[in-house]
Amino acid sequence: MKCTAIVLAAGQGKRMKSKVQKQFLELKGKPVLYYSLACFEKSEEIQEILVVTGEESIEFVKKEIIEIYGFQKVKAVVAGGKERYDSVYNGLLACEDCDYVFIHDGARPFVTEEMIRRGKEAVLQYGACAVGMPSKDTIKMVDDQGLVVCTPDRNRVWNIQTPQIFGYKEIRDAHEKARTGDLSKVTDDAMIMEMYGNRKIKLVEGAYENIKLTTPEDILLAEKLLEKTVEKN
Repeated sequence: MKCTAIVLAAGQGKRMKSKVQKQFLELKGKPVLYYSLACFEKSEEIQEILVVTGEESIEFVKKEIIEIYGFQKVKAVVAGGKERYDSVYNGLLACEDCDYVFIHDGARPFVTEEMIRRGKEAVLQYGACAVGMPSKDTIKMVDDQGLVVCTPDRNRVWNIQTPQIFGYKEIRDAHEKARTGDLSKVTDDAMIMEMYGNRKIKLVEGAYENIKLTTPEDILLAEKLLEKTVEKN
């Protein structure tokens, strides 16, 4: 059984307000992208890694991250597309002889081996899964004018994270079907599977620390989280 991690590092990160793309910003002396790659590199569940990045960043990723840190499982660095789903699709096309794919945001540096294992167990049982955590906040649904329509039961509301794990053929087929329709409101691969695949998505526990770095405040929080991780070890 071959499991491939597709790590997305093609985002522009405009909300980070930095000239450097967020996945390449330094976090305690290493680029953000390093941390998720290191986790997949060490994981016994992952046999291969594909990195998807902007075409202009391919050589940088190869020389300044993969070569410098000695990542042996990274088999290719693939050019991304205009939108996230384009980048994922390019990554899927680059997979070879793959049974399951773990699709992960490179701007989430706190993925862990435990999440990977839970995800693999779930995908083997349910065929499709995503990591996430129950929402701590009350959620409101609003109309076009910002007026509250309803309040979902918080016990049934989750904040979705990555990695998201699928059978390779099924998620590739779902992406190919999706490309014939309207993808303007698609925000993750679980949604593509919901809309165009034949699987329900099993949610498994990630961690509240498994944040996506989006704004400058997130970098400060990530540094604190890394300090705590070092203290524990």
